[in-house]
Amino acid sequence: MPNHGKKYQEAVKLVEPGKAYAPREAIDLVKKTSYAKFDATVELHLRMGVDPRHADQVVRGVALLPNGLGKTVRVLVFAQGEAAKIAEDAGADYAGSDELIKRIEGGWFDFDVAIATPDMMGKVGKLGKLLGRRGLMPNPKSGTIVNQSDLPRAIRDARKGRVEFRVEKTALIHVPIGKVSFEDEKLMENLATLIDAIQKAKPSGAKGQYVRGATLAATMGPGVRLDLGQTLSLAAAA
Repeated sequence: MPNHGKKYQEAVKLVEPGKAYAPREAIDLVKKTSYAKFDATVELHLRMGVDPRHADQVVRGVALLPNGLGKTVRVLVFAQGEAAKIAEDAGADYAGSDELIKRIEGGWFDFDVAIATPDMMGKVGKLGKLLGRRGLMPNPKSGTIVNQSDLPRAIRDARKGRVEFRVEKTALIHVPIGKVSFEDEKLMENLATLIDAIQKAKPSGAKGQYVRGATLAATMGPGVRLDLGQTLSLAAAA
């Protein structure tokens, strides 16, 4: 392992080569092998049996993790008039129209989730390239374009631990499920919820084995291969 440092090489010795671990065992091992000095994020990596080049095989969706992600989520809402006031009263960190668009055009991105009311999308659309590459563009499929009356719920969902997932061109999905400091049970609950959401997001064009491989890993730590059958069965308990 010439490309990895000593800490990684020591951590990877704890992972048995070729072994597929039960989810609970894998979570325990991910914690033990995380060598970061900060509270690292635990991520789920899935290898999917789809071809994202075809529109009817794109896997995309949202999951509301019951135990959150262990971080403060900054919410921005594109809205005007009464809708902007509703967003502010509901706890949005930023709410507004033209002034926020100008700040973003100037390179400001100090927020984690962007929500918009439908009437704002004509203006927000010109931010497509800036927000899209950061995964921040409001989209009806991800529940971030909502009517005025739904703003409080959308803002609450964003704060709870709302995560978006989308298959990459390489047929991989990468999603955080929490922090290394989380109790094992909380990580298990988040994992089960996410697996359930991904199973339900199976596209109409998916043929054969939908999920082909699953791995858990900390931000700084080796990947721990999951037993696929046991992992997918978590969806039933979600």
